[in-house]
Amino acid sequence: MCPEEVSGGARARLRLARPGVWVTAAGWVVGLIVTAMILWSPYLSSGFRSPSLHLMLDTADACIALLVAYLVHARFARRYCWQDGLLAQGLVLLAVAGFGLGTATEALPGVRGGTLDIWLPLAVRLSGALLILVAALVADRRIRHPLAHRHAWLLPSAIVLLASSVLWSVRSNLPVAFDSASIQGSAGHPLLTAHPALLVAQAFSAACFLIASIAFTFQSARRDDELLRWLGPAFALVGFARVNYLLFPSLYTDWLYTGDLLRTGCYLLLLVGAGRELKAYWTSQSRAAVLEDRRRLARELHDGVIQEIGFIRAESFALPADLPAGDRIIAACDRGLDEARAAVQALGRPADEPLGFVLHRAARELAERYQVDLEVEVDDSISVQPDQQHALMRITREAVSNAVRHGKAGRVHVTLSRTGDCRRLLIQDNGQGFDVGCAVTSAGYGLVSMRDRARNLPGTFDVDGQGGGGSLVTVTW
Repeated sequence: MCPEEVSGGARARLRLARPGVWVTAAGWVVGLIVTAMILWSPYLSSGFRSPSLHLMLDTADACIALLVAYLVHARFARRYCWQDGLLAQGLVLLAVAGFGLGTATEALPGVRGGTLDIWLPLAVRLSGALLILVAALVADRRIRHPLAHRHAWLLPSAIVLLASSVLWSVRSNLPVAFDSASIQGSAGHPLLTAHPALLVAQAFSAACFLIASIAFTFQSARRDDELLRWLGPAFALVGFARVNYLLFPSLYTDWLYTGDLLRTGCYLLLLVGAGRELKAYWTSQSRAAVLEDRRRLARELHDGVIQEIGFIRAESFALPADLPAGDRIIAACDRGLDEARAAVQALGRPADEPLGFVLHRAARELAERYQVDLEVEVDDSISVQPDQQHALMRITREAVSNAVRHGKAGRVHVTLSRTGDCRRLLIQDNGQGFDVGCAVTSAGYGLVSMRDRARNLPGTFDVDGQGGGGSLVTVTW
């Protein structure tokens, strides 16, 4: 069956099998179970009053939100995607609302309890939920206008200032959103006791977070992104936390209830995602540094060692023709150039370069140097580890070099094929052939080196000298 025919259902099942999808499903299950318990047992006392612990959780949640917002802003500075910018701004608004905004507002003169101190944080949180929803829906679209890059952080400040100005101007007409005195004695209480506008706002923010959870989960199934995998379950928990705040508005009291625990669970998941994002970032940075250092070494070898060996080889042709050392010097220079060029290729090539392309390039360079015909047949679906790729490339270079220099071949055929789970590399030539036994017992270190490299794949190595009919090198792994 062709790969195109496998697309539909198989790809969908593969995406659903990814870890981020299952973590999000677990978050939804936890939120549903907690909410169902509250609905079925509305008078079950499942909270306790602790002003200090409530303040500690609020502060910790706000600090985590700021930390994650900073990391997401760093992504935004690298990629300039709408999703990163809006997500960071939404998290900043949630953090601002959690950093004692209600308490600070309540301390202002002329503010009644339960009015501006609740409506202002609610407006800020609702704006943060909307920004997070938009961030989930815009996916990875890039910002084209340069001014948006520079002034992205003005939006949260503008929202806070606008909400503060509007609500402050009508503070005397604001209704009481919630009377905390009604639940001073127990955590068990009638449901939906707050102002209808407060309940609608909580329901709307819950819908924003739950939709964002689904959107981020689908994106994480398509993209290999560490942070996206944890946004789905995190926003699922905070969405159900908002649902629980409908049933018991502990967000505006000293009581700790299920909504507070679900909200803290959300920020803990965001913290895990931030840690995984940091790990992935520094891993990619270290790999980039290693690759850059390898390229630098490759340039130094090419511009230094290879040029010097090439100069020695060119000057060797000026030696007297009857001097036996001349041919040996030229042959040594050829071997040195082969080794240096192989090192340059190993250092400078990308880590994900296909094996067939590497073998074809190595054989082609030698064929062009020695003026022989080359035929290459490779199966591009065969992939190996980087160390195996290097070993196979060195075996190919050594086999082609031996065929030309010792077998006097005029044509070389390189084949890379697969039969079931067995992969095979063949290098065949039309030269004079040679006695394998004599070659190994004499100065045939090249054969020994090829055999050792093949065994370390792990695999097998076989040479057929074919007595005047060319030679055949076979590597199987």
